[in-house]
Amino acid sequence: MKKLLLTLLMGLLAFSLAACNDDEDKEKETATSKESTEEKADEEPTAADAKEMQKKLDAQKVKDESVVAIVNSQEIKGSEYNEALSISQTQFQQMGQDPTTDETAKQLKDYTLESLVGQTLLMQEIDKKGYKATEEAINKDLDTIKAQYENDEAFEKALKDTNLSLEELKSQIADKVRYSQYVEKDLKVEEVKEEELKEYYDSMVSSVAEGQETPKYEDVKETLKVQLEQQKTQEKLGAKVEELRKDAKIELKI
Repeated sequence: MKKLLLTLLMGLLAFSLAACNDDEDKEKETATSKESTEEKADEEPTAADAKEMQKKLDAQKVKDESVVAIVNSQEIKGSEYNEALSISQTQFQQMGQDPTTDETAKQLKDYTLESLVGQTLLMQEIDKKGYKATEEAINKDLDTIKAQYENDEAFEKALKDTNLSLEELKSQIADKVRYSQYVEKDLKVEEVKEEELKEYYDSMVSSVAEGQETPKYEDVKETLKVQLEQQKTQEKLGAKVEELRKDAKIELKI
């Protein structure tokens, strides 16, 4: 499973989903924020609550060996779906949604399948374009990952804990490198302009609740730039996936 790439793509999709939901939820959040804060203070989740929640989340998974979709004759297995579903569940929770309700469970399934189909279509296109990842590029990213750990022993333990071999990790990194090449050379996402950043900042400031401190432009400029870059990339990715779908044969099995 190309987890590094999948997490990246689903992160972009979640960013877009959050933006779409933001306007719809803003009034409700403003009206209930005080009440929710008070409730949360009195309702710290217990270990039993967490265990029950995980049980409900696990019940949404499918058999690892099952086929959940076929994209241009390429099968997507249940093991891939389950891994992607876990990412989706976490993202929905981070957006304040309960992933265990019937309605949200349906949204989770659709969202996860869409993400997997989109990833598969993009990787098929990247393969067709012939993008390659050099050992130098792979090792550079690998060194960046290793640097997050105290030493080699801690890094190797992390691999073992995630049932991932070094070669599997390098394969995932290679896909991420090829994806980055594709985004840069084929999607050609427009650079974020200064005026766009300032307009985005003004929009953010206008939505700050009365009494809250307004951050200075220079303090949040880089963060806003990343957000706008993600937004632009998502728009290009979405358009490309829709284009690829037109000529693709897609069968959803669940």
